[in-house]
Amino acid sequence: MAAGPKGVAVRPGAVHHPRLLDAAAQRALVEDLRAAASAAPFFTPRMPRSGKPFSVRMTNCGPLGWVSDVAGYRYQPHHPETGRPWPPIPAAALEVWHAVSGRPEPPEACLVNFYAPGARMGLHQDRDEETFDAPVVSVSLGDTAVFRIGGTSRNDPTTSLKLASGDVFVFGGEARLAFHGIDRVLAGSSTLLEKGGRLNLTLRRVTPPPVGASA
Repeated sequence: MAAGPKGVAVRPGAVHHPRLLDAAAQRALVEDLRAAASAAPFFTPRMPRSGKPFSVRMTNCGPLGWVSDVAGYRYQPHHPETGRPWPPIPAAALEVWHAVSGRPEPPEACLVNFYAPGARMGLHQDRDEETFDAPVVSVSLGDTAVFRIGGTSRNDPTTSLKLASGDVFVFGGEARLAFHGIDRVLAGSSTLLEKGGRLNLTLRRVTPPPVGASA
C-alpha cells in the first residue's frame, strides 16, 4: 500500500482514499486476481425475473460470493457455473480491509467486477447482506471510473467523483445503504490492465460477527 490510509469524506460515512495502493501493489493484486479467475472464471450475472444480462462480468473470492440470476440476488459458497468453492480472498485485499474498515472481523465476500469499454452500473444499494454494521470497501484497478453516490433514497441528490486505479472507497455508517453507481469508465486512462478496462473489488461482511466477538 501507499503511505497511511488517510481519506477524504465525501459525505457522512463515505470516505475516498485516493491512490491508497501504489503502482507495485496494484500490479501484484492484479496478478492475484488473475490466479483467482483461473479457479473461478468470470461469468455474466443476469437480472432477476427478466434475465437481462449485466454489462459487467464478475467473479468472487472468499467463503461467500454474490450472484444474480432469474431466481434473484443472493450469496452462495460456490461458483454458479463450475459448482466449485470460491478461491480465497487475496491477502493484499484483506490488508486493505483491515486498514480502512475499522472492523476486526475479516470480510466474507470479495466481489470482482470487470468493466469493459461501455460497461456501467446503475444506481443501487448493497443490501443483500444479513448485517449492515460493517462497511463495504471498494478497490479500483485499471481505467478511471466516473462514480456517483447519493443518499439512502433513490431520489436524493448525488455527488460524482472519479475513482482512479489504486483508489479505495468506503461505505459505512450513514452511507452503508447509500445509492451508488458507475456512470462510465474512461477508456485508456490507465495502462495497468493489458487490454484496458476496469476491475473493481468490493469487500463485504455478509453475516453478523459471532456472538461475543469484539466490535
